[in-house]
Amino acid sequence: MTYSYMGMYCAGMARAATTSDAFNAVAEPQRRAILSYLAGQERPVGEIVIRLRLGQPSVSKHLRVLRNVGLVKSRRQGRSILYRTNAEAIRPLYEWTETFEKYWRHQLMKIKEIAEAKHRERKSLEGKEKRRNDDSDSTSTSD
Repeated sequence: MTYSYMGMYCAGMARAATTSDAFNAVAEPQRRAILSYLAGQERPVGEIVIRLRLGQPSVSKHLRVLRNVGLVKSRRQGRSILYRTNAEAIRPLYEWTETFEKYWRHQLMKIKEIAEAKHRERKSLEGKEKRRNDDSDSTSTSD
């Protein structure tokens, strides 16, 4: 998907390859899924294929891109190659997204405040309804 219709890319300017740096590499959702899956422990390609339900050639291609930009490391164990995330290479991604944390926290606080206000309003209405029912029950029993 390109953003040319929004004017974000100039016709004369080449778009950076998705394999050129960590930011471009993680722009691809399947690569992010692979990174997340590898965060727990190192794994062979076959396990990634099964867990993420992706084709083996696709997983191998994505791992090659992630390895080339330094986000994933590999090591040979017998005839298998095990892959793991490279936490140090992921740090710049984390630090960049951290700049937006204040905004996200603020938005989450606003959502929490709205939800709590709605909850209080609903409880108040339920209390009024219960009192009204109790009042109507007491007047009908005293007749």
